[in-house]
Amino acid sequence: MIDCRPMGMPPNHRAELGEFLRARRASIQPEQVGLPAGRGRRTPGLRREEVALLAGVSVTWYTWLEQGRRINASDDVLLAIGRALRLDEAGLDHLLALTEPGTANVDAPAEAPSALVRLLDAVLPAPAYVLGPRWEFVGWNQAQARLYPRLAELEPPRRNLMWVLFADPATHELIVDWDIHARQALAEFRSATSAIRHDPEMNELLTLLADESPEFATWWPEQQVSGFETRLRRFLHPVAGALTFEYQQFTPAEWPHLRVVTQLPLPGDDSAERLAVRHYLV
Repeated sequence: MIDCRPMGMPPNHRAELGEFLRARRASIQPEQVGLPAGRGRRTPGLRREEVALLAGVSVTWYTWLEQGRRINASDDVLLAIGRALRLDEAGLDHLLALTEPGTANVDAPAEAPSALVRLLDAVLPAPAYVLGPRWEFVGWNQAQARLYPRLAELEPPRRNLMWVLFADPATHELIVDWDIHARQALAEFRSATSAIRHDPEMNELLTLLADESPEFATWWPEQQVSGFETRLRRFLHPVAGALTFEYQQFTPAEWPHLRVVTQLPLPGDDSAERLAVRHYLV
């Protein structure tokens, strides 16, 4: 479900917590947690009583938690439930974040600070960019513009990494194994934006993505959560050919709402050089 409540309507974070627990419970098979599969299961995943047993809480109490009732749960109990649902560190952090109402809005620069612009230029010929708190592009270098030429043409809210990844068909062709990378990015996006999930611009973005990307509309309700993972990403560029980069990111201490993403060349590989030759310049 995409949150499309009218502006000003208070979010029900207890309902969000319950939705997350139900989705994660449905994704875990009994064999994954050492339980017999059994017969007669009408729904996929674990039963509520199985999660309660694994977490050491009562079935009634856990049921109320999934139903969004007004009950108090300590962090220790929630972490026990998260471990029963096989959540990793990012998933546990997200679970705890859902117990809080969340931020209604967040202030961040619309453009990358000059120091970060110089940093992007310093890593050339590697493609690099800066993302805002909703993963909107706020700065990029020439190599990134050559890798994805449409970037300069996009206007908010479509000038956003998630829109580029999900709603632009050209990106599906550009990224090798697009579905694998898109699912991973989606899980990282949910984790990274937990605290601002009620921001109005965030809500607008989620609605736009659900309307313009069938894959996003299908995968977002699965509630997958993940921390960032360094990985290789391969591209089939229409001019530069097959490219391979190592995908990496970091958060500047001075601007904690921003993240710098670099696509680093591999030792002995000429992908960055081929992308950078003069007649590829935009």
